[in-house]
Amino acid sequence: MSDPAPPAGPPAGPTPPSPMGGSGADALPPAAAAGASPQGAAPAVPRVSVRSPYSDGEWHRLHPLTPLLRGGLSLLVIIGVLVANLRERLIEWFFPVVTDLPPGGMPPDPVDFLFSHNLILIAGGVALAVVLVLLVLFRLSWRFHTLRIGDDDVEVRSGVLFRTHRRAPLDRVQGVNLTRPMLARLLGLAKLEVVGAGLDANVKLEYLSGKDAEAIRGDILRLASGRRLAEAREAGGERSSLVRQAAEAVGSGLQGIVDGEDFSDAEPQSIVRIPLGRLVASRVLSGSTIVLIALVVGIIVAASVSTLWLLFTVVPMFLAFGAYYVRSIARGLRYSIAPTPDGVRVTFGLFTTVSEIVPPGRVHAIEVRQPLMWRPFGWWSVSVNRLSGRASTDTSNDQLAAVLPIGTRADVERVLGIFAPGLSDDEWTLVFRDGILGPVENDPYVTTPRRARWLRPFSWRRNGLLVTADALLMRRGWIWRSLSVLPLARLQSVGLQQGPIARAAGTATVTGHVIAGNVQTSIGAIDRADALEMFARAARGGVAAAATDRSHRWAG
Repeated sequence: MSDPAPPAGPPAGPTPPSPMGGSGADALPPAAAAGASPQGAAPAVPRVSVRSPYSDGEWHRLHPLTPLLRGGLSLLVIIGVLVANLRERLIEWFFPVVTDLPPGGMPPDPVDFLFSHNLILIAGGVALAVVLVLLVLFRLSWRFHTLRIGDDDVEVRSGVLFRTHRRAPLDRVQGVNLTRPMLARLLGLAKLEVVGAGLDANVKLEYLSGKDAEAIRGDILRLASGRRLAEAREAGGERSSLVRQAAEAVGSGLQGIVDGEDFSDAEPQSIVRIPLGRLVASRVLSGSTIVLIALVVGIIVAASVSTLWLLFTVVPMFLAFGAYYVRSIARGLRYSIAPTPDGVRVTFGLFTTVSEIVPPGRVHAIEVRQPLMWRPFGWWSVSVNRLSGRASTDTSNDQLAAVLPIGTRADVERVLGIFAPGLSDDEWTLVFRDGILGPVENDPYVTTPRRARWLRPFSWRRNGLLVTADALLMRRGWIWRSLSVLPLARLQSVGLQQGPIARAAGTATVTGHVIAGNVQTSIGAIDRADALEMFARAARGGVAAAATDRSHRWAG
């Protein structure tokens, strides 16, 4: 079964299109084809104007401060080495009061050797030459790094000696990721990543001014939706000089640090707000804390036997856990999720701000999950499977998989409402009452039969499967409760497996084959006859959903 997109679901009111399916209601009519007109006829329709100066189909260079961020790390390393070797000389120059140290109190300064042999000018000249060579290389790299945004694709060319040309077709765009690292934010810059459909298919635009990055992202999403760029370009004449561009970027970056991020283009504003106390408590009440407590107990027991190895394990371990807690909490700060005309916008991060708009039809699976320690508070998290476009060697977790890190039931309803607006009232009942909170009386899900309850001793009643008109629902877990929602139009295929133990118990495992990710897409210990029926229903529903889907170009 191919990878189709879901049928359009009629959202209530003027809801923007969702990544789970549907087509935009504000599609613009296609532009008239440009071409030569016969004599006496109306002139050919000119190319429509664009929002961003970069989106005119011509080749452009990135921001002039790009070499500082892409190659500045090398300069910082060189400066660090020089400062490390000149530490005594710097202390003597700037803090002469503290230079009376006992003999052997500090290691010998290599600069003394340069002074004693009259090599200081030569060393300074070599260092200056290295810096100049690096600056020239950075400058050449910037001049040969260009981008072009056309009506059908985004292209990037880079490299001086070895040229690289990357192209991302707009009809295969899975999302546009805008990241503002801390140093880039101080300079008013951001990097844009166009997420492609395939391994190592992303196209990175680093770096751009924050204003240009936002405009380019909007242009790419509008072109990917099937619309032409109809907004008029701001009247600004020719582009300003490189020095002026750099000064304006730094000024806007510092102002942005003071004012915070501008989310005025997300309509409406974030539909979920995560209080700081809830965010911190959710990280404390997690599996990592249980592991930390177990390690502390083990260390206390081992300390009574030996203490030497603790010096090499305790401090690094606590530093690692501390870094994990700080990073996870900082990542959840400034969290925002909101529908936009081009999809769902998810933003998070305190030091490094990450923002991505997921267009319609790009979410392949959704999972609502609740750990045991969150249950008394009624907290849940929501994750999705989507194409990340990263290389196969990149084993890092998808940072945008958790579209709701922590939230109440009302928050979960709002998030699912924008990711799956096409669900009917009956299907919402199957998702919330019977799926997330179930099972209840007259459970519509097919579950583990009594004869096989030993395969799921705690969750055999909750372990269930259901196929609706639009989705494949998988309910599982007693300690970690979860519900997976697989849109039928996103299914690439449906699998049915039965091992020797399952054959003896008369059960089978049903798997929905979609894009790999954090969402669990299989469920086992289902009665064999029920599994065969659900397998057939999912196969028929997937074919029907693929035939009626129109979210490939959601505004076309």
